[in-house]
Amino acid sequence: MTDARRLIIAIDGPSGAGKGTVARTIAERMSYRHIDTGAMYRAIAWLAGHDGIDLHDEGLIAALAVSAQLDVNGTIQVNGHDVTTAIRTPEIDRAAAVVARHPAVRAALVRRQRDYGRDGGIVMEGRDIGSVVFPDADIKIYLDASPDERARRRATDEAHAIGRGSTGLETVADALAARDTLDRTRTVSPLTQAEGAVYIDTTGVPIADVVAHVMAIVQSRLT
Repeated sequence: MTDARRLIIAIDGPSGAGKGTVARTIAERMSYRHIDTGAMYRAIAWLAGHDGIDLHDEGLIAALAVSAQLDVNGTIQVNGHDVTTAIRTPEIDRAAAVVARHPAVRAALVRRQRDYGRDGGIVMEGRDIGSVVFPDADIKIYLDASPDERARRRATDEAHAIGRGSTGLETVADALAARDTLDRTRTVSPLTQAEGAVYIDTTGVPIADVVAHVMAIVQSRLT
């Protein structure tokens, strides 16, 4: 699907709410670019570990965020390393949460994100897209689901299964709750529903129905 109007579509929400699947599907249908901003933070966290940099050293991590060669178009590449699979582990999830709390790191990556979406034609997912990165986005969506539903999805998501082994649902739920707390309480760009965002509770809702709901919103903005 194409249109002369190249929209900026912001999709936010906590882990396990369905952002990735919905954002990718909408981007495919619109022939838009899809950007997973969480993968950017994960890639910087991975690079810091690879280079032996303390995750709590904001200055050095921010320098990485500025200088790193990042390619998040499909596969995730950082400084020539394909980290598409390597960044989907519980360890990197925790590391990314630490990295994302640094204001200087967020500032550096937000500049990149705004550059990606400068000309529109993009579906960007994350936790602060509609509130900070693109507060004037054409469409702002906030996806959510119950904690139990999100934990179940994450526990069965192959993309996040690397390194998990036989971790139980309760452990996954605890990890998600910890990440939620970090995301919602950080001083810069906390996870929140942006002003004007459409709230969609995906608990128990087939992904096809969620996509149809979002596409109906998109269609309404194009007519």
